[in-house]
Amino acid sequence: MGTKKNFVIDTNVILHDCNCLKNFQENDVYIPIVVLEELDKFKKGNEQINFNAREFVRELDSLTDERLFTDGATLGPGLGKLFIIAGDIKTPKVEASFPVHKPDHKLLAAAEYLADKYPTTKTILVSKDVNLRMKARSIGILAEDYNNDKVINVDVFENAQKVYQDIDPLLIDRIYSTHGGVDISELPFKDELSPNECFVLKSDRSTVLARYNPFTQTICRVNKIKCLGIEPRNAEQSFAFEVLNDPNIKLVALTGKAGTGKTLLALAAALANLQLYKQILLARPVVALSNKDIGFLPGDAKEKVAPYMQPLFDNLNVIKRQYSSNSTEVKRIEEMLKSEQLVIEALAFIRGRSLSEMYCIIDEAQNLTPNEIKTIITRAGEGTKMIFTGDIQQIDQPYLDSQSNGLVYMIDRMKDQNLFAHINLVKGERSELSELASNLM
Repeated sequence: MGTKKNFVIDTNVILHDCNCLKNFQENDVYIPIVVLEELDKFKKGNEQINFNAREFVRELDSLTDERLFTDGATLGPGLGKLFIIAGDIKTPKVEASFPVHKPDHKLLAAAEYLADKYPTTKTILVSKDVNLRMKARSIGILAEDYNNDKVINVDVFENAQKVYQDIDPLLIDRIYSTHGGVDISELPFKDELSPNECFVLKSDRSTVLARYNPFTQTICRVNKIKCLGIEPRNAEQSFAFEVLNDPNIKLVALTGKAGTGKTLLALAAALANLQLYKQILLARPVVALSNKDIGFLPGDAKEKVAPYMQPLFDNLNVIKRQYSSNSTEVKRIEEMLKSEQLVIEALAFIRGRSLSEMYCIIDEAQNLTPNEIKTIITRAGEGTKMIFTGDIQQIDQPYLDSQSNGLVYMIDRMKDQNLFAHINLVKGERSELSELASNLM
């Protein structure tokens, strides 16, 4: 147990994780009254941050302890106390450096006030806002990001699948020819493999794409298959189809830069496996641009989010273009849309649903928090398969980064589970121009 500290919590930390109060160990937590005022603005709405605001306020209300404003309320066994800092506090450094009275500066003033009141105890401002952290440091206030759900090792999201050299050619021949693959014990690097990991085996005369199947404890050949006219163009795409088409793998993460085919592959596999599921759901979070809520757009709820869903329809159109316009396959897809056997919608619209016997594809998952990802996965009922796709270098949420977004958090927590598979797509296949721009610009 280290030296006890005082933490001042920003609003964005609560909106990111409504259970954050449980993650400060024996240290005391201080919430300036301005944070409660800001939370009040977020209580209405159907996005995750609105649910987080309401849940946090309910938790505060459950404490029903007047000592919140004086001696602090105990947060639980092994935890510190929670304090609410009331009143409009003014402090010399903040007044001198940031005379404009705004919520951020009130947070700084609260941190400065505590640092002066308890000079022998470290006071730290915790915020997801890098600009606020820089302001704090400029006047000598300690500040840090909320690191509870950060992933340390993100190198896996930069690399292609592993390639093992100098493999016995007879072993590769047996992987090719033996139905069901060969026992994992025959591989010298067996202890390095995670469940459902895909890799390349090379000898001096042959190469095979392979996967470790944890259900059979074997190394199986990965075949190059076509789904709804979509054919894999590289090894990683073949690996993606391998795990997307296996009903035993209930949770899949596809990562990679734009143009690597993440969403297209997931959608093609979903349509190819329709007989196993009652419905295909393709959804993505709505991230409003220019700091504007989608409420300013005209139309009803469906019309407001339609522009944000267009990239999903674009992927569907790529599949339809593999066939003639009057083909059976195209007519079937159009009928699925009409009957809502195939549903494309904003992620917020699936909240509260029990997702049973469904093939769910969550696009742009890098824009979700760890709590949002958990909320979605825990909606999965019997017979449901969930696919999360995303590019961790293209995050549109201001308080998420490549280490703290829900997609990397899920992959880090699930990587050793038999029901999970992760494929990182490296090579862009959209077009030569797209790949050139992605690499050089």
